[in-house]
Amino acid sequence: METIQHKLQQCEPGMVWLDTDNHIMAMNGVAMDVLKVRPGELIGKEILSIHPKKSRDKVRWLLDQSDNPDQTPPPMTMMINIPERVLLIKVSKMCGKDDGAGTCMIFYDLTDLATEPVVDSVSAVPSDGKTAEPPRRLYKLPVYKDQRVLLVDLEEVCCIRADGKYSRLFTCDGEFFCNLAISELEARLDEHRFVRVHRSHIANLRFAKSFEKIDDQCFIVMDHHDIKIPISRNKVNTLKQMLGLL
Repeated sequence: METIQHKLQQCEPGMVWLDTDNHIMAMNGVAMDVLKVRPGELIGKEILSIHPKKSRDKVRWLLDQSDNPDQTPPPMTMMINIPERVLLIKVSKMCGKDDGAGTCMIFYDLTDLATEPVVDSVSAVPSDGKTAEPPRRLYKLPVYKDQRVLLVDLEEVCCIRADGKYSRLFTCDGEFFCNLAISELEARLDEHRFVRVHRSHIANLRFAKSFEKIDDQCFIVMDHHDIKIPISRNKVNTLKQMLGLL
């Protein structure tokens, strides 16, 4: 596990300036490069409209929290699909001479720090004939703990549990809150190792210790504090095959 503060200091942040109604007034070159837009293309657009629907609640929460000067919201990690990037976002209300002057949204692109291209992947070719970027798979997860952003190596993650729209990671070093939803994580993890055994749980089979059945409910017991994870009925046979039990 490593902190990324030093690496972030070496990176130029993306910056987006919003008016008091959260419409884009300006952005710097980094933001335009990440969003792959031309100068002025997004000016006047409401900030939520440029994010995927699944991410809008997170952005809205950040903007709402920034209205409270007594509470500084923690950085929010998000995956956006324009293109597939992993962003660490922070927002701050700006004050003018007499009143508020809008919001400054700052983000760091963690894509190269936390993901890698899928080996032997075939890039899709959209209707415009341009080759799309190949998908990228997560190999580190950004988490927030004790006022620090950490990158957790997936090799250390025993299991992941849904926590509302977010998730919690369990490792040998403890439990960590992750801003990413379990469905987002499932789509970007190695499916041969990280298995969604239940709607609320992903198990790293490297840590699988035993398979149990109590009454009609099956569980996988993890080699980490003997965490017992329920298995959905439609996943039982698949998991047994992966564990060599069938």
